[in-house]
Amino acid sequence: MKTFSDFWQIITEFLSKPIFSHEGSRLSVGMILFLVIGSWLVFFLSKLISRLVIEKILNRHGTDKGVSHAIGAIFRYIFLFVGLVVVIQSTGIDLSALTVLAGALGVGIGFGLQNVTNNFISGIIILFERPIKVGDRVELPELDNLAGDVVNISARSTTIITNDNIAIIIPNSKFVSDTVINWSYNDANVRFKIPVGVSYKEDPEVVKEILLDVTSKHPGVLKHPAPDVLFDEYADSSLNFILRVFTTKFSRTPHILKSQLYFEIFKQFKKKGIEIPFPQRDVYIKQMVDNKVNLPNAES
Repeated sequence: MKTFSDFWQIITEFLSKPIFSHEGSRLSVGMILFLVIGSWLVFFLSKLISRLVIEKILNRHGTDKGVSHAIGAIFRYIFLFVGLVVVIQSTGIDLSALTVLAGALGVGIGFGLQNVTNNFISGIIILFERPIKVGDRVELPELDNLAGDVVNISARSTTIITNDNIAIIIPNSKFVSDTVINWSYNDANVRFKIPVGVSYKEDPEVVKEILLDVTSKHPGVLKHPAPDVLFDEYADSSLNFILRVFTTKFSRTPHILKSQLYFEIFKQFKKKGIEIPFPQRDVYIKQMVDNKVNLPNAES
């Protein structure tokens, strides 16, 4: 028993041994251990509680997926801030004594962590202003028109999934400082324009009727707003039309919708005898009659 008491006394003395002191405040090994364990618990609980708030409360009440994620993230950051302050104060550390350390940390952030700080603040702006949210279809012109679905918004970066099922991690500052095209900002209904050309000998009214008939039979094209056809221009080799359709199902895969409509349009044009033009030139060769002039031979 005495051996255990001696061992416990050694542990207690080791944990109470100060390694830093400043104006009456001291930092011991035990305090550091408490800070590490307490901070880990705060991070773990913040993540757990945030997930419970999203899945058990917000989602059950039919809250939008993006809104639920934003509320959960804001709740987690508030919980982290309050929890870390409580853990630090529970150790007996005077937070006012850490002003010098905070100042030095601020200088370090200003010089060495500018991008990290910028992305973190941008993440907070995204969560509060919600220019994008989880589930949105976004496109970034400054990144070679990169497009994909937002699947996660964290403190530093946002993850999007492309149509090729590739995850792209983008710094949050890109969504605040650069131009972002959000295809789902208002709703998921998106209009696409599909160019169609026919020969000059075709009747535009017949072409319009065929195009509208094709769209009316496609399950991915919305009936309201209704599709329409515009007579665009008299081109060099064709009469050009623009078929405009609204879709929700294919808002994330417009090329698939375009391909399906083109297949059916080609089929109907062939069935109705509508000629699809191709660039061509007519070249006329005018034969010239050479005028031969007989010159006398020069005699020396």
